Amino acid sequence: MWRYLKRVLIGKPLKTLDEGKTHLSKFKALAMLSSDAISSVAYGPEQIVTVLVTLSAMAMWYSIPIAAIVLVLLLAITLSYQQIIHAYPSGGGAYIVATKNWGKNGGLIAGGSLLVDYMLTVAVSTTSGTEAITSAIPALYKYSVPISVIIVLLIMFMNLRGMSESANFLTVPVYFFVIMIFIMVIVGAVNIATGHITYHAPADYGTPVVGMSFVLFVRAFSAGSSSLTGVEAVSNAVPNFNEPKEKNASTTLAIMSAILAFFFIAIIFFGFYLGIVPNAKVTVLSQIGTRIFGGHGLGFYLLQLSTAMILAVAANTGFSAFPILAYNMAKDKFLPHAFMDRGDRLGYSNGIISLAVGAIVLILIFHGQTSMLIPLYAVGVFVPFTLSQSAMIIHWFREREGWWIGKSCINFVGALISLSLVAALFWQHFENVWPYLIIMPCLLWMFHKIHSHYIKVGKQLRVAEKTAVQLHDYDGSTVIVLVGNVTRVTRGAINYARSIGDYVIAMHVSFDENPGKEHKTANEFKAEYPDVRFVDIHSSYRSIATPTLRFVDVIAKRAEARNYSTTVLVPQFIPKHPWQLILHNQTSLRLRTVLNSRQNIVVATYSYHLHE
Repeated sequence: MWRYLKRVLIGKPLKTLDEGKTHLSKFKALAMLSSDAISSVAYGPEQIVTVLVTLSAMAMWYSIPIAAIVLVLLLAITLSYQQIIHAYPSGGGAYIVATKNWGKNGGLIAGGSLLVDYMLTVAVSTTSGTEAITSAIPALYKYSVPISVIIVLLIMFMNLRGMSESANFLTVPVYFFVIMIFIMVIVGAVNIATGHITYHAPADYGTPVVGMSFVLFVRAFSAGSSSLTGVEAVSNAVPNFNEPKEKNASTTLAIMSAILAFFFIAIIFFGFYLGIVPNAKVTVLSQIGTRIFGGHGLGFYLLQLSTAMILAVAANTGFSAFPILAYNMAKDKFLPHAFMDRGDRLGYSNGIISLAVGAIVLILIFHGQTSMLIPLYAVGVFVPFTLSQSAMIIHWFREREGWWIGKSCINFVGALISLSLVAALFWQHFENVWPYLIIMPCLLWMFHKIHSHYIKVGKQLRVAEKTAVQLHDYDGSTVIVLVGNVTRVTRGAINYARSIGDYVIAMHVSFDENPGKEHKTANEFKAEYPDVRFVDIHSSYRSIATPTLRFVDVIAKRAEARNYSTTVLVPQFIPKHPWQLILHNQTSLRLRTVLNSRQNIVVATYSYHLHE
């Protein structure tokens, strides 16, 4: 049943040779990788104005120079990540470039920041989409958390079906939103030119505002920079593009940044020109749509629908980038190797599922109200930005290729602004971003422990060159068969033990609650196998594992003295249908787990398959 359900949800498995069919064209990649960045214009510009109007509505004109600085940072980041795409086309983005140039810990800080940030991306995006849904249908507000969880699961299953299929789905909401914003800008420009929309700014550009400070300016800038989250996703996903991968990824990044820059400055301009003041119940983008489209007409509702749709699917950027980043870190032995395994549809399924689980946990912990995590979300982005761009400066000074001085200057500007933003976030929002100072050391400790484990395992398993492997020659073998009852399973296990062992022992554990059973089992066994030694171990505490382990230790010690190997054979029966396993205790599993702790014995399983 599970197999059929899996086929319905995920689809039939693809051959490894079909991998090329799952790669992305620029059209699909733009939809799949830009949803987070482009959707941020729905709330990024509003964050700037929200901070400024805490002083006065007259301060709104400062949103224009702040937006200009944000666009300078966007340009520096875009150029920097285009350089990274060509210099490090294996994907991994900030993690790879920081590791190569800042060393292991620098790369781990960048990688760990992004792993957490992608979980926050999914959590914040889905809850934002849920808020858009509940705003339209207030009766659903009390179901915000379940709706957010359902959205995460839907996007997870969509990605498990493969990148190409998820990109097909995402083209609708992403390009619908892009078209509606373009229409809004064109209609707004025509209305301004024809005089249908008049100038309503609270104060002209450049008007002095009493009380305006550098601190407030920086706070507004750091709030508006949240619009740049998601820009790095393309550099992480270079391996997913069609050939030529680097060129297609670089072009996609340029198109995405151009759309983001145009939308960002357009919304800032219309908000200033129309005198739009943030409202707790109506977003700035919604107010702009109302003024431009002339009330709550078709254009306004289509704009609202497109906004809700792209916010709901913006989480997909995390699902696109997280698995590849996790793959690169697992390849370097800093995450479990399970993140390197491909699923039925050739995607890194374990990364996709882990991201979904992490996002759902965040949603449940914060009850779907993740707005307080926005500053932490921004820190998780701008720390890797700073590390990657500063690392590229080191890269250019080492390589000295082409126009390397100019490229270094671009990276320096981006690194300087990103570092300033990180400092501003800790300065202005420390009450929200302090968890980063705890999360990152914990992640670094975990990465190093995982890496240390893999290195130790590799040393112990590696066969030394030009060294003959010393094999131990045994004079015979002892086989201990664990017996619960005398059944067909027991018969098969005993017969197999006889075929591989020189000395066979059957061991049974009895309890106080069944005083007559031990004699019955012993008599049945001796009648069936008179030539096999039967040992009954009595347990007063209803434990099977502990007395079994003690008995095996004694026999193994005696066998070692005789130069015999010791094998413990654990019989079990396998039901015809997997779901039937839950109807039976897992004694054999627990016994194998305990016995595997011993180095001087071999643990084997005899499986008897049931037909009904």
